[in-house]
Amino acid sequence: MRRFLIRVATVAAAATLAAPAVPATAVAAQGLSFRPLHHYNINGYNWGGYAATGSGFTSVSASWTEPSASCNSSNDLYAPWVGIDGYGTSTVEQTGVATDCSSGSPVDEPWYEMYPANPVYLSTSTHPVSAGDHITASVTYAGSNRYTLKLADSTKGWTYTTTKSLSASRASAEVIIESPTGAYPNFGTLSFSSATVNGQSLGSSSPTALDPSNGVTEAHTSALGSGGTSFTETFLHE
Repeated sequence: MRRFLIRVATVAAAATLAAPAVPATAVAAQGLSFRPLHHYNINGYNWGGYAATGSGFTSVSASWTEPSASCNSSNDLYAPWVGIDGYGTSTVEQTGVATDCSSGSPVDEPWYEMYPANPVYLSTSTHPVSAGDHITASVTYAGSNRYTLKLADSTKGWTYTTTKSLSASRASAEVIIESPTGAYPNFGTLSFSSATVNGQSLGSSSPTALDPSNGVTEAHTSALGSGGTSFTETFLHE
């Protein structure tokens, strides 16, 4: 992911990969409000998935099988990821896999980011990802403003781990899909599993369910299942 689209009403601003989604506080400050879309979840703008809010978050993790995506246009770009911060805060500590259609065909790229620093893409020659691969991602607070980001592809047999420093508030934790361009490739259904926050089920943190929308609902986030550790994202619209 190399571009970012943030949507508040008709206002769009370009930035780098995976800056925070528009939090409820920012929307309220502009006299707007989050509201349910039809019978779906609240509008997550460029984010879909679940965001837990509070304080002192120390870890988040989840697994998924990388979907086979079909490009609708060269502008299509999206990524499943896990992270700490970003929902109502100015930093995000995150890692996942981006699917980029800028070449005309989907290209899967593993990455991590300590936003507002630029994203770091892993070499696909040493860290390849293909549709059907089983991915596990985690972000863990290691103390003293340090975060350990881990991404693994058990199908290809590689694991990448790095520890980076950033002063952050640790006020949210997320399991998310995101389209920085506001244009999703058709990824079908993506299933997250083994989703945890602070070592407990994602559901135990009473997270907010988000559906991405740019005027139409682009994907739908299911209810949590399997003891609060699994959910699906279903593609609806580019």
